Amino acid sequence: MFQSFETAGERDAGPGRLMQLRAAMAAARLDAFLVPRADAHQGEYVAERDARLRWLTGFTGSAGMAVVTAQAAAIFVDGRYGVQVRAEVAPCFEPQQVPGRKVSDWLAGRLGQGARVGFDPWLHTRSDIDGLRDRLGAGIGVVPVTPNPVDGIWTDRPAPPRGPVRAFPEAIAGATRAEKIAGICAAMKAEGQAFAALSVPDSICWLLNIRGADIPRTPVVHAFALIETATGAVTLFADRAKFRDMDPGVPVLPQEAIVQALSQLSGPVRVDRDTAPFAFGDMLEESGVEIAWAPDPCILPKARKTGAEIAATRAAHLRDGAAMARFLHWLAGAEARVLAGDRVTEIDVVTALEGFRHETGALQDISFETIAGSGPHGAIVHYRVTRRTDRALAARELLLVDSGAQYEDGTTDITRTVAIGAPGAEEIACFTRVLQGMIALSRARWPEGLAGRDLDALARAALWRAGQDYDHGTGHGVGVNLSVHEGPQRISRQSATPLEPGMILSNEPGYYREGAFGIRIENLVAVARAAPPPGGDPDREMLEFETLSFAPIDRRLIDTDALCASERRWLDGYHAAVAARIGPLVPAEVAAWLRDVTRPL
Repeated sequence: MFQSFETAGERDAGPGRLMQLRAAMAAARLDAFLVPRADAHQGEYVAERDARLRWLTGFTGSAGMAVVTAQAAAIFVDGRYGVQVRAEVAPCFEPQQVPGRKVSDWLAGRLGQGARVGFDPWLHTRSDIDGLRDRLGAGIGVVPVTPNPVDGIWTDRPAPPRGPVRAFPEAIAGATRAEKIAGICAAMKAEGQAFAALSVPDSICWLLNIRGADIPRTPVVHAFALIETATGAVTLFADRAKFRDMDPGVPVLPQEAIVQALSQLSGPVRVDRDTAPFAFGDMLEESGVEIAWAPDPCILPKARKTGAEIAATRAAHLRDGAAMARFLHWLAGAEARVLAGDRVTEIDVVTALEGFRHETGALQDISFETIAGSGPHGAIVHYRVTRRTDRALAARELLLVDSGAQYEDGTTDITRTVAIGAPGAEEIACFTRVLQGMIALSRARWPEGLAGRDLDALARAALWRAGQDYDHGTGHGVGVNLSVHEGPQRISRQSATPLEPGMILSNEPGYYREGAFGIRIENLVAVARAAPPPGGDPDREMLEFETLSFAPIDRRLIDTDALCASERRWLDGYHAAVAARIGPLVPAEVAAWLRDVTRPL
């Protein structure tokens, strides 16, 4: 098993550790200190060594920040974690939900003029700190602090990860390392930049056609890199021992050597204020090196998948779709056992699903911790079952299963919500609205140049009409055997990045009723050029989504009368594609079941 069911956070240890941190802050003459859920690479998933927020507070979510003063402490999370944070964190940390509550407002209400707010310059970006300084004003100092005071009190802190690095096939990447570097250097030369400093591991892995094993679920190597525009030379800063089984094709220096290397550069040096650690800019400025603040040059090229990457991803999704069909067939049998009085739990569900993926013979890892929330646990958006929280499936409840896999040829992410026994009328009504949102986005066609924020409302309109909504984005970018959450493309109210052909995103509206149930339906989609329809403007470029995920949607939860004719046609067509593409890949009994559950409405 890749997934563990042990409790990761230590809620009861929070008060004692908070006292220790306050003592360390007092010794450093700090009035406040920031503890983010981040490492030096700003990744969503961090190594055990970098899980400072979890160690301090007990919170196991993938985004958040604790803010500590001598008298108060708060933990800031977004809407995905409102329920979870209250269950995992001791009351000494007051939960705050962003974006409604701001760190700056909380600090300003508790600190006086002349106060000093400390932060680790390797764990925050320039954008984060500049924004905080602007909002707090000149009267409150926001100062870099090294070493991190949390590290000083975390006496059994794990060692740095040393996962092996492997080559990624050029046949899947669709471009050689040299071709990628040449493209990046050409773009930098056009903007007058002499160097680029990279800190995002999936950008570096994409650029060099390598994959790593430093953190679970995301196959990246912890590293920094410098690109020299004039020569195309790339220098990697990482633990050389990780490359014992391969030649990276570029010089590899110790990771800490990045400090001296930055100070010796001639500018302009391209640095991303939204992803690079604050320390990068600080070191360059101290050395008098000109900085060109601009996005990571690999971010957009990585997001625009090549034809080879899209083809490989399609193959990965068919393989994963077969595993999902076998799992959902198994779940139908488990439902019958539950209704007959047997006990089937959330851990049983997670174990079964991972087992079917493992039997493909191609599974490298799961792409994130499987979410299997029954009944009220489904309302915890990023719920992770443990042996302590494991809950039995029960009749007349919903089960939400959000999961994904890492295969060499693609990264998957799919969510299905199913009924255990006969569903209630309210569950059917809410599920149907979520389905209408997913269908609306799947069928969308839009002019080139629009961003995710321009499409987000399509997925919410049916819920809005009923006075409902959900507190997370509708879609995130997805890599190819890289991060399941990839930027810059998103479908959300905040995303201004135009959607471009080749980008892969999730389409996952939902609805959650705390203490009762959760609903989410998710497919991955790829942005593609749309053929002009009859009567359309022939010179107007239009885009659409190609659906990549194929798995049945529980027809028992659909109010067919609430769907319009075009929505029914889309669902019937989707289900026909599921049966046609996945049916030949599964055993006969699963194929027969699949034909039944995908029959036309």
